[in-house]
Amino acid sequence: MKVKLFVLTVILTAVVLFFTTIPGTDSLKEVFRLTDEPGEVIVRGMAGSALTINISFGEEEVEQLVRDLQTPYPVLFLDMDWAERFPEIVALIKKRNIPVGLLGHAGEAYEQDIPLLMEQISKFESHFGTHPLWFRTADEQFPLSLRTALWDVEINALGSSVKWIDGEPPPVIEGEIISLPHHREERVSLASLKKLNETRKYTSLENVLFKMSIKTKRIPE
Repeated sequence: MKVKLFVLTVILTAVVLFFTTIPGTDSLKEVFRLTDEPGEVIVRGMAGSALTINISFGEEEVEQLVRDLQTPYPVLFLDMDWAERFPEIVALIKKRNIPVGLLGHAGEAYEQDIPLLMEQISKFESHFGTHPLWFRTADEQFPLSLRTALWDVEINALGSSVKWIDGEPPPVIEGEIISLPHHREERVSLASLKKLNETRKYTSLENVLFKMSIKTKRIPE
């Protein structure tokens, strides 16, 4: 009986370690599919606030942003063209163990060009040595062909419930996923980010989604 109990304990310990020690995130770490079918895009959880930042432009500002981030870290959605131009910042992101997602082009770019997605996934894997768990288009538009492709490769389509860049911070919504831009045309300043951070207490994206359940947005075919 004691031997059986010991074996069961070892197995359970191994399972727990497997799901809590994969580098790059801070809770469940495996490739997983959160939606029931490819017609859905995750836009909100049920509790807490999660911050995400889309990065496709910048060097010094982005490096300072990465150095200033505190836990619980936001998810940084990275454009792969940007990542290839600034490998030293990518290395810093990896060193600090900040969670990352794949930032794509505008949604319409994938309507006739799914190979573009596969190329971006391949670049992400070469930079981070792992399959991306999250994908977001630059405009948060997800055509059916893209959603189907993401479903097939087990990557979650993640939108947001709040998009913000400047001005008065939005009111807190339980389960919110906040999206901030850092592009050539528009980008949040460090001062604005600090202003937003003072209005809410963040938790990880996984905690926001797994606390109770998630909300998805049905997109017509």
